[in-house]
Amino acid sequence: MSEHIHLTPLHNISATDAAAWHRVVAASMARDLPGVPSPGPQQIHAELTKPTLDSHRLTWLATRTDGVAVGVAGLRLFTSPGRDHLAELELHVDPAHRRLGTGSLLLSAVVAACRAEDRRSLIVEAAADSPGEAFCEERNFRRALALDHLILHLDQLDEAAVLQAADAEHPGYRLTGWTGTVPDDLAAVFAAAKNAMNDMPVGDLDFGTVDWDADRVRAMARVIADRGDTLLTLAAVHDGGTMAGYTEILLPQGAPPRAQQYDTAVVPAHRGHGLGLWLKAAMVGRLRAEHPGVVEIETDNAEDNVHMLAVNHRLGFRSYRRTREFQLDLPAA
Repeated sequence: MSEHIHLTPLHNISATDAAAWHRVVAASMARDLPGVPSPGPQQIHAELTKPTLDSHRLTWLATRTDGVAVGVAGLRLFTSPGRDHLAELELHVDPAHRRLGTGSLLLSAVVAACRAEDRRSLIVEAAADSPGEAFCEERNFRRALALDHLILHLDQLDEAAVLQAADAEHPGYRLTGWTGTVPDDLAAVFAAAKNAMNDMPVGDLDFGTVDWDADRVRAMARVIADRGDTLLTLAAVHDGGTMAGYTEILLPQGAPPRAQQYDTAVVPAHRGHGLGLWLKAAMVGRLRAEHPGVVEIETDNAEDNVHMLAVNHRLGFRSYRRTREFQLDLPAA
């Protein structure tokens, strides 16, 4: 049946293209990720049309002969030093049109683009024990990282435990926070703390490294704001002026009830003082005070990241699904 599917590279994405993309993603996620909210039409449009940080995106739409979209593929090509070998794939096929060759057609186009862009590593995430996982394994992707996804229901908190963690004394440290772009006086030390994420567990992924500086943290905040999302940050600042750690929460546009945990990191020299738990507990308090419409937070951790998993479990996060990161190695031609 694959000969009846037409692939269209999308260069100037129209509202019609974005709506078709949304329908495919929503159908795919409803089948493979029940209980996980799919991005809304406006989110999809923003993701497809707004600039990304240190990367560019290629997109394809797969349609039947009658013009109905049945599959989509988005390829993010990283461009910064340390990650310019890497590409990241998102691929969805409408469940009603699977096993007919559409996914293979899309993947062939993606792999050809990776080779043209001189990429050696293609990574993709798939729900554990899902059709996406089987698709990857059948096409020589290798399992590289297992992720545990957790949910914190804010109406089921152990109030006393969270309050105790948020109010715990940490001599020599103070909390500060902001919405959106980091204040100028903290930009450099925030960038230095961001570099602590380079030692997070990534399994066997050829993920590369990211070199953060003040300009890059400002650029990241602009990218998030431009697509209509809100980024909240809390940081622990040491008396000496360095930033010891931070935690970030993303509120997707449209004020949905589920917030997404972004980075949480503690700088190596400041680990062992309970700062991660303090920061995350304080962020829960901030969310409840400033964004009462948020009722749950989703996060994910590598299954071997035992320290952060322990912190999240202490706060009341509970595992609810698993995903796996797969990597396709693309030898040089």
